[in-house]
Amino acid sequence: MKITVVGTGYVGLVTGACFADTGLDVTCMDIDEFRIDDLKIGILPIYEPGLEELVERNLEKNRLRFTTDIESALTDCEVVFIAVGTPADDDGNSDLHHILNAARDVGKYMQNYMVVVTKATVPVGTAYKVKDVIREELDKRGSGLEFDIASNPEFLKAGAAVMDFLKPDRIVIGIECGKTEAIMRRLYKPFLLNAHPIIFMDITSAEMTKYAANAILATKISFINEIANLCEKVGADINLVRKGIGTDPRIGFDFIYPGIGFGGSCFPRDVRALIHTGDEYDYPMEVLRGVDTVNIRQRSVLFTKVSNYFGDRIKGRNVAIWGLSFKPGTNDMHEAPSIELIDSLLAAGCNIKVYDPKAMNDARQLFGDRITYANEHYEALIDSDCLLIVTEWQEFRFPNFIVMTKLMKNKVIFDGRNIFDPVELEQLGFDYHCLGIRNDNIYVPVKKKVKVHE
Repeated sequence: MKITVVGTGYVGLVTGACFADTGLDVTCMDIDEFRIDDLKIGILPIYEPGLEELVERNLEKNRLRFTTDIESALTDCEVVFIAVGTPADDDGNSDLHHILNAARDVGKYMQNYMVVVTKATVPVGTAYKVKDVIREELDKRGSGLEFDIASNPEFLKAGAAVMDFLKPDRIVIGIECGKTEAIMRRLYKPFLLNAHPIIFMDITSAEMTKYAANAILATKISFINEIANLCEKVGADINLVRKGIGTDPRIGFDFIYPGIGFGGSCFPRDVRALIHTGDEYDYPMEVLRGVDTVNIRQRSVLFTKVSNYFGDRIKGRNVAIWGLSFKPGTNDMHEAPSIELIDSLLAAGCNIKVYDPKAMNDARQLFGDRITYANEHYEALIDSDCLLIVTEWQEFRFPNFIVMTKLMKNKVIFDGRNIFDPVELEQLGFDYHCLGIRNDNIYVPVKKKVKVHE
């Protein structure tokens, strides 16, 4: 079975490589010649655990190819996935010109029946726009070629995308007919052997499912951040509160960790897109407006703590930052909370030294020489007045605190991800500020013995 993936960004590259690893003949097509040239020799435009090895293995097996030629990519193709970008403006409007251009090219160059699948996250109704554009191009050619459309939204988590694709918790496919269902079921057969559910539905419902999934996860994040902020005001401990609610199976512990807001290419965009869709249909999405508002506000929480702590002495302070990407396991800094935080610190006159395991090159493109870049996380601490934890990379969770005390000018930590134990830090003499806990109300369990990590 031969398939084509149009677009070699995050979704397209993961999709193509994972399908190729099942033995399919996969061609990934993109108009970016430099990107395609790099991919042909195994140089990836993104960091995602396991993806580089996957691409290299399937390039060697000749199951995965990269091209800029859409006509050759469509030759004998049975299924084509459109996985190009859908950037959004501040109002949540999705820019569909990449999607529709890809559809136009499919209509121009297809030579046989195929299923055209929208894989990128797209507004409700996009698949039918794709269908209209392809039919329009076929009509221009005087061609009576038949094709079907489908919607197959991705549910990939940055940092775990390869495993999410290979071992999905569900596969959602929107279709119009039984013929398409049979083709898509055959395509996904290798992923169904371990009883991963495949859910067929109408196309509109499939498009809505993607937005609804991300919106509810974003809602949980903004909700727990609201509760954390209130905990600080009233003197409650968010770490205890989340344990108290997370044990309820109806709630669970996923996505109820306090932080400094969600970022990335999906959650902010999808929340706003759903708000925009509601406006188009004269149905205000009030809950999601609140989710977006809270998230924007939450990005300033860490800077506010720093500003309140140093007051009019903030100018000239040396600030160390651990973590820049919007979450661990990725180099993606799209709408990362670190961006607004760094901009605010620079505006306040701070000197900033940063470290991130994967996002340093991306940070250099954003900030240039306005900040300093460390080669490893301890280097960022030298002569620092404070440390800010922005992204909870695994290597930050158990640092050598004794070494830290020797490197830092002032033993002050602002933890935007609550990865440290407040009691432990207090015993070591750190002035520790986290989220959802008032400093004068750190709860110490009776008879608890804290083992200090060195």
